[in-house]
Amino acid sequence: MTDTEMKMVVVAGAAGRMGQTLLKAIHAAAGMRIHAAIEREGSAAIGKDAGDVCGIGPIGVPITADPLEAFVKADAVIDFTSPASTVEFAALAAQARIVHIIGTTGCSQDDVEKIKAASRHARIVMSGNMSLGVNLLGVLVRQAAAALEAVNWDIEVLEMHHNRKVDAPSGTALLLGAEAAKGRGIDLLANAVKVRDGHTGAREPGSIGFATLRGGGVIGDHEVIFASETEMVTLSHRATDRSLFAQGALRAARWAFDKKPGFYNMLDVLGLDS
Repeated sequence: MTDTEMKMVVVAGAAGRMGQTLLKAIHAAAGMRIHAAIEREGSAAIGKDAGDVCGIGPIGVPITADPLEAFVKADAVIDFTSPASTVEFAALAAQARIVHIIGTTGCSQDDVEKIKAASRHARIVMSGNMSLGVNLLGVLVRQAAAALEAVNWDIEVLEMHHNRKVDAPSGTALLLGAEAAKGRGIDLLANAVKVRDGHTGAREPGSIGFATLRGGGVIGDHEVIFASETEMVTLSHRATDRSLFAQGALRAARWAFDKKPGFYNMLDVLGLDS
């Protein structure tokens, strides 16, 4: 394959754990090349070779704090950073007319609306989790929520992540909660219970509860519990290697390269949306 046939990919947040995982995955991927690597202004990684930072050896791509320059002649940017950075990158991806794969979590509704606005010109795939297994789990949760009537079955979403994760509930937990709400035909925002403390009173019928655990180096454990008076059904997923998210992001990028500008999710990529 010639260089002109290669898809040139930018990694945002390149020095972070997910960024390093993405760099390794792209370096090993057929048909893709690391075009640029971005870090925030002031990062100790600025100027270092991206290959040295992720442990694959020098590749001649210095880490930069200039996303505008990085997006020039790129085909895609893969972004597991922060909400503010992701909104900025979405606007730049729209200007450059490139693919933007977003695994960033913790975005507000206002952030999402700005990202959707950018998708008029960019091909954006955004998901709280890039895993095939998690997205399949979401479909199963939706089906279970539709089959198990709210009057008899309560829904609780339990998640645990490493002790350095900064947002809660996790994007994956919210994704699973959204699928449960979709199955019930209700609005998640209006029915989610994310905090319980003190004398809370009885559980509100039809609500979707969330419980958050943080500790150690846990990559990501998620359970959706359906509980009635007489039985309990648990659907769960455990991530054992961060590379699964990188592989999902690369799959999303490959899928999006020949698509029209728009706002997509991993169910679109995997053909599971129906």
